[in-house]
Amino acid sequence: MMMIEFVNYLILIICVLVGVAFVTLFERKILGYIQIRKGPNKVGYMGVLQPFSDAVKLFTKEQIMPTMSNFLVYYMCPIFSLFLSLIVWVVMPYEVGLISFNMSVLFFFCCLSLGVYSTMVAGWSSNCKYSLLGSLRAVAQTISYEVSLALILLSFIVLIGGFSLELLTKFQSSMWFVFISLPLSLIWFASCLAETNRTPFDFAEGESELVSGFNTEYGSGGFALIFMAEYASILFMSVLFVVIFLGSSPCSMMFYIKTVMVGFIFVWVRGTLPRLRYDKLMYLAWKSFLPVSINYLVFFVGLKSLCLM
Repeated sequence: MMMIEFVNYLILIICVLVGVAFVTLFERKILGYIQIRKGPNKVGYMGVLQPFSDAVKLFTKEQIMPTMSNFLVYYMCPIFSLFLSLIVWVVMPYEVGLISFNMSVLFFFCCLSLGVYSTMVAGWSSNCKYSLLGSLRAVAQTISYEVSLALILLSFIVLIGGFSLELLTKFQSSMWFVFISLPLSLIWFASCLAETNRTPFDFAEGESELVSGFNTEYGSGGFALIFMAEYASILFMSVLFVVIFLGSSPCSMMFYIKTVMVGFIFVWVRGTLPRLRYDKLMYLAWKSFLPVSINYLVFFVGLKSLCLM
């Protein structure tokens, strides 16, 4: 039984990594058209093989070892980061015999919280002031927006009465949650952008003032692993948005169409919005998103109490 689950998970990871490759191509193509130019279109038919040629290039480059870095930790951080962004996929409510368990929401929160450490330690172990600044920004930002994510998810946990994502798909068979909680869905999406360090919240990678942020000292394979971890997180957050607010099962075709649409909005935001000011980012988290999330939580608790009476 354990062997079958392991093989299932291995297949899932391969599918996710192939998905990550095509998400990068998807993003570069859309950004190209937004900026009135063509994206990758030389390698393979319409640039389909571009992500794979990029991966080969990055993994075959020489590995740079900064002499002043804390080398073992510096080396392990990208691996840990990718490991976290891949293991979190087990929480999805698959109906074809893959891993699925009742406490999936709690497991998701554990993985989300651990992601902060890989970013923080990657910046610290590089022994570079730009990397350290980028990682400190990322930690403050991630912790701030995690609060909103937790409260929003807690609202739905109260409503459905369980910690399994499978219950979310069952409860939305007649009506999607996005209709009864549109403000929450928008806050969730904005918080996902902040959690994955995407524009307009990409302070961890502020090129204009921090060279490249927490990954300044990383090149070749280390950079490729960080890059893959980021895009695996984006893909996961798109899938999670669909499960929570658009009520689809991974066994239906509509699920994947909705996921591509949410992924498109991630890229669209990047092509449209400039980077925010850092104090505005914190203001948004603590003075806008937090009060709305708490109010919705109280509302859902009251609604659930009325239903049980």
